[in-house]
Amino acid sequence: MQDYTGMFRLDGRVALVTGAGFGLGRSFALGLAAFGATVICADRDLENADETVGLARQSRGLAEASFVDVADAASTDRLFDEIDAKHGRLDILVNNAGISTIPARAHELPVEDWDRLMSINLRGVFLCTRRALATMLPRRSGSIVNIASIAGLTGYYPGFPRLGSNYSAAKAGVAGFTRQVATEYAADGIRVNAIAPGWHGGTNLGAASRAAATPEHTRRSEQAIHDRVPMHRRGAPDDLVGLVVYLASDASSYLTGQTIAHDGGWTVS
Repeated sequence: MQDYTGMFRLDGRVALVTGAGFGLGRSFALGLAAFGATVICADRDLENADETVGLARQSRGLAEASFVDVADAASTDRLFDEIDAKHGRLDILVNNAGISTIPARAHELPVEDWDRLMSINLRGVFLCTRRALATMLPRRSGSIVNIASIAGLTGYYPGFPRLGSNYSAAKAGVAGFTRQVATEYAADGIRVNAIAPGWHGGTNLGAASRAAATPEHTRRSEQAIHDRVPMHRRGAPDDLVGLVVYLASDASSYLTGQTIAHDGGWTVS
């Protein structure tokens, strides 16, 4: 009889999670460590990355913190040079680092906000992926998990700005990038998939817009989300951990090039 109990285990594998200092990235890092991976928790905020490492080690997980600015090619190169020198391998990459800007309709969106967001949310995915592929190719194995968004799959305008077109465009780009890279490297044993989260709480993504919003605008925004989600609630970061572990593990060994919506039913309602 086939033993399926170990198919989700990640023992002996090295994982990198960008934006691991808070929110979704922290949950991803802790989840991968819980299943046996050695997790490199990379973030621009090294203090928060260190905190994630501390939480992983409290549960006897293997983790270490590293600085990275994913929009900066020199910074990503330094990170991957360190990984190559210390571990000599990378089995899992979770491209999670991302930002949002204060939502505005397209004709009112500052060019600076467009460029800043694209540099992190799309360029950063490319910069980390290109180096990860170079590390994974000699072993002919690896799993890359990109964090897209339902904002890249559907439009949304509840009568006032709730998403920026820069964010939606970048996340749609992540989905397209995922499909292309998956096709290019499938024969090399490297799988590339994306997760498109819906409205998840516990992240820093909306910090700028929350700070600029009035209490009434916040109330209207939350009500609009709850009314639109069939489950009538936001997701939590930990809700995504099982899917990340699945995509990182041998349990998904025949899955590549997919963007999986994780949204409480948003995209099918």
